[in-house]
Amino acid sequence: MFYFSLGLLALGAGGVKGALPALGGDQFDHKDPKEAKALARYFNWLLLSTTLGACVGVTGIVYLTTEKHKWYWGFFISTVATFIGFTVLALGKPFYRLREPKMADSPIIRITQVIVVAINNSKLALPDSPDELYEIRKTENDFREEIISHTNQFRFLDKAAIVPKDSKTTPWTVCTVTQVEEVKILTRMLPILFSTVIMNTCLAQLQTFSVMQGNFMNRKIGNFNVPAASIPIIPLVFMSILVPIYEFFFVPFARKITKHPSGITQLQRVGVGLVLSAISMAIAGIVEVKRRDQAHRDIMKPISLFWLSFQYGIFGIADMFTLVGLLEFFYREAPIGMRSLSTSFTWLTLSFGYFLSTVFVNVINAITKRTSSSKQGWIHGLDLDSSHLNLFYWFLAILSCLNFLNYLYWASWYKYKTEEPDHSEPKPIDMTTEQLPMEEVPDPTEAKGEDLSTRPLVAEEEPEHTEAKAKDLSTGPLLVKEGSTVDGGVTEVHEGPSSVQTEDSKQQPTS
Repeated sequence: MFYFSLGLLALGAGGVKGALPALGGDQFDHKDPKEAKALARYFNWLLLSTTLGACVGVTGIVYLTTEKHKWYWGFFISTVATFIGFTVLALGKPFYRLREPKMADSPIIRITQVIVVAINNSKLALPDSPDELYEIRKTENDFREEIISHTNQFRFLDKAAIVPKDSKTTPWTVCTVTQVEEVKILTRMLPILFSTVIMNTCLAQLQTFSVMQGNFMNRKIGNFNVPAASIPIIPLVFMSILVPIYEFFFVPFARKITKHPSGITQLQRVGVGLVLSAISMAIAGIVEVKRRDQAHRDIMKPISLFWLSFQYGIFGIADMFTLVGLLEFFYREAPIGMRSLSTSFTWLTLSFGYFLSTVFVNVINAITKRTSSSKQGWIHGLDLDSSHLNLFYWFLAILSCLNFLNYLYWASWYKYKTEEPDHSEPKPIDMTTEQLPMEEVPDPTEAKGEDLSTRPLVAEEEPEHTEAKAKDLSTGPLLVKEGSTVDGGVTEVHEGPSSVQTEDSKQQPTS
């Protein structure tokens, strides 16, 4: 029963973490400059709210369960808090911008269609121009999706958009260019996704070995003994302080320089986090050397727990940059129907990192056990004083530096998604750059016999003047002979047609 409840907890947490960023992001229009800034702010506040909730968990809940030995109260409080959160979410449903899902919008189905059709058309030759590939315009069939422009990467997938000659266009025989580009976007995201796995492997050490370090350190603050499970409060406190500072000070300052709504791009933000994670692991190794040396000198006088705040604090800043950068990156770049899927990639890297941490520990222990003279691995048993945890931290620091170089390559290779401009609405003509259509003015001799009340006037004339004045360009098109415009946008009206109009208008009876 206990493991079944843990499975339900994992299932529910996975659903919330995957859907909540996309639901919140859908409330903003990223094409609106003001709402684009609010979208970037939303992900920062989402991280802050998650951090504050975690602070309550690792302090209050941990205190009840470990110091007071009331485990049932910990689970009960968490259940009540979850129910309150669900109620607040449900009360806001009438005000949300919701996109009705369709069976055809399923990311798995759309991805499968592109792969299957591309394989079936593998023997066909690609057309010379991408314009010959299949696409549906917004003006056809009430098309409501975004249209993504064609890119030249992964050209073999373009074969899924080749129009079949002797068969009907069905979703399983031909795919649109937009649908193909959706699969390309997800494929381009994969290297970025895997480049952050090492960072989450480093995060796993802070929640395992660093907690073990805390058990061998002085955990007293005055007369209060800090529970070892509450040690992760250190990075959470740093993040709770730094997120508002980042939002209110750094982002406006960087926005003035870069003109980017988020201050810096999402990939730049992830890169900063990767560098800081490497620094955190290097410092963690140095702190471990100091802790172990002090334990060897006098085990009764261990160093203070707050020496861990250096590695925890730097990694907290790294997590603030990387986590929010990944969420915003996966949300902005993902196709409309795949945003929940793509934002879930952030948590997928977290799970990969934890699994990889277990693999590293087992492999390194197995290798160092054979090569060391003591026949013991770097991390053996529960006694850290006789282990070499510092070497494992430095191994992760070096690996993080190599991973950052790998990330730089893929980040520079990545091409951001570009949407095709909407041609369904006419664009206003810029009178300073657009040339008005020229129409030929009829011959003066033919104009005399016509009723000029049914024709557009060439120029307006006041009764007391015989010279025609140029018509205001903002009131309508001006009819002139071709080549009769002069500099400054002023139209030159010839005397012949103007005089004919004047004479003819004078002959008309006044009402």
